[in-house]
Amino acid sequence: METLPARARVYVACAALAAALCLLPLHSAHPPWWAVALLAALYAGGGRVAARGRLSGTFYPVLLAGAFLLPAPAAALVAVPGALLGPVGRRPRGPRRLWRASQLVLAVSAAAGVYGALGEPDAVTASEFPRALAAAGAAVVAFCLVLTLLDGGILALAERVPARRAWRGLYLRSLAPIAVHGLAGLMMAVLWHSPYGPVAALLVLLPMWVSWWVFAQYHREHAAHQATIRALVQAVDIKDGYTRGHSERVGHASMMIARELGLDDERVEVLRFAGILHDVGKLGVPTRLLRKDGPLTPEERRIIELHPEYGHEMVRGISFLGEARAAVLHHHERLDGSGYPYGLRGSQIPEPARVVAVADAFDAMTSTRSYSRARPVQVALRELQRCAGSQFDPRMVTALVRAVRRFGWHPAVTADEAGAPPPRPPVSSVPGAHR
Repeated sequence: METLPARARVYVACAALAAALCLLPLHSAHPPWWAVALLAALYAGGGRVAARGRLSGTFYPVLLAGAFLLPAPAAALVAVPGALLGPVGRRPRGPRRLWRASQLVLAVSAAAGVYGALGEPDAVTASEFPRALAAAGAAVVAFCLVLTLLDGGILALAERVPARRAWRGLYLRSLAPIAVHGLAGLMMAVLWHSPYGPVAALLVLLPMWVSWWVFAQYHREHAAHQATIRALVQAVDIKDGYTRGHSERVGHASMMIARELGLDDERVEVLRFAGILHDVGKLGVPTRLLRKDGPLTPEERRIIELHPEYGHEMVRGISFLGEARAAVLHHHERLDGSGYPYGLRGSQIPEPARVVAVADAFDAMTSTRSYSRARPVQVALRELQRCAGSQFDPRMVTALVRAVRRFGWHPAVTADEAGAPPPRPPVSSVPGAHR
């Protein structure tokens, strides 16, 4: 949403209009304004703290407590100050703030409406948990549904994510954490009406604060992981200029294969790491060999073929990489056992290595190098299919072919086309495969 497309602006404007309509009945709702102000201040202040920890959506318990305590228009109003005044990390900031406020107003209105429609507002006051819990559960489902519907729409329109992917899995991933927030919000509402009053309700947030702090540490650790990977990849790109950008593209192609195979998000991320870091061992190979224009001697080829082992030595102590480390070591193995460094065959080759091998060869063939010119995408795919079963895992090749046909591929030139020397024989049997 750096530059918001016109259709996305229309979508945001429609959401803002719908949110304004939800707030219109405020004049006849006669809510306790002190409660609205207290919850709004708590949500806005909590949002500031969450932003410093790079978290989002962490004060949903306050919004859901408002949905259980207040009329729908007043509950929706609780979200507005924090959403409009809160920090925004990316441009355009105005539309982003308006979008966030509109989205929350619609979601809270839906939750409060469902809760009220079930005729259970008095259940919180009377602390009748079975009744209150059922009504609150329905309200949480409505809240999550509205958020995910709106989120998927903005992803499709503003970020141009394909419609079939924009909503895929979004609701199920959101429901569990929002359900926990809903339970905390219900406890706040119950304690609000207890003899101890709103102060006791605020105590519910203390354990939530602890979990948010832990989650913030996780985010910081994840950012450190990404920085580590970027530093290693940049070092490889500087050393081997002909393959600049290759690591990122192999990571992207590996991710496309993983998604086509239906792997879960965690494994998709691991395979992206594997693709990005597969050539990190080139840091241990003499630069003159990586940039040599002429044919390699047998001795030079043996030195270059050590780069998977060098890479594995470099990353084996990085625990968060998990099975990506096996891909770094084995991405040049072949199904028929003629690969290196250990001559593994068939299922002996770890699955991540079989994914990266296909992604690596595909990008090598569709990029211009010191020893070969780029081939058209369709030619590269046919070459992979020809070598499936002997060099590459047919499942991985089929997955890449399907993914490229569905989403396309935009190869980048990684050498000076005008001044590139004549092609030299590649190491691999696949034309264009890199050293």
